[in-house]
Amino acid sequence: MNPSPLRHPADLETVRASYDAVADNYARMVVTDGMGDIRRQPWLRSAIDIFADEVSGIGPVLDVGCGPGTVTAYLAERGVDVSGIDLSPRMIANARQRHPQCRFEVGSWTELDLAPASHGGILAWWSLFNLPRELVPPVLAHCAQALRPGGQFIVATHVGDEDVQRSEAYGAVPVHWTTHRWRPEPLVELLRTSGLRPTAELRLTPPDGAGPAVVLVAQRDE
Repeated sequence: MNPSPLRHPADLETVRASYDAVADNYARMVVTDGMGDIRRQPWLRSAIDIFADEVSGIGPVLDVGCGPGTVTAYLAERGVDVSGIDLSPRMIANARQRHPQCRFEVGSWTELDLAPASHGGILAWWSLFNLPRELVPPVLAHCAQALRPGGQFIVATHVGDEDVQRSEAYGAVPVHWTTHRWRPEPLVELLRTSGLRPTAELRLTPPDGAGPAVVLVAQRDE
């Protein structure tokens, strides 16, 4: 992946190390507890199914922040030409081991170098929330330019008014990252100003105590 013109977060390497530390636990929890497995979450699965239908025939799809590759593999099973990238090399190692039929590489939102009108869809499936807020608009603009007409952008993220500093995660492993929570309305406006047309919104209250969440979908019309 080529160097990106986007500015990197100051804590990028710290966040990368944190996700490396939790990667093996996270991958095991997907299998044993169903965490992050959309096959066990009907509303999220429905959103991904519709996304898969909408990107069909438009172009390749990129799953940014793919983790151990669960959603990437699900889309591949649906016949989508999809690849995944993740900030954490250890997450990518898990993804390659568990889903050898799929393509994965190490990278981050601010390391993307996507050609204009090169993709049919981009996923931000619980992967934008570690980005500082001031970096989200240029990242979304870059993604919007990379989509072909009719291309789809889908984002799922945590809802709230305040950011959360995480010091442990996924089995009490020590980590250091910030969860930037969003209200749906300003995020919808950012999608619109990036050059995308918001088309769908799904608000969720997960049963596992993780707090409210939102799925937003937007389309590139030109």
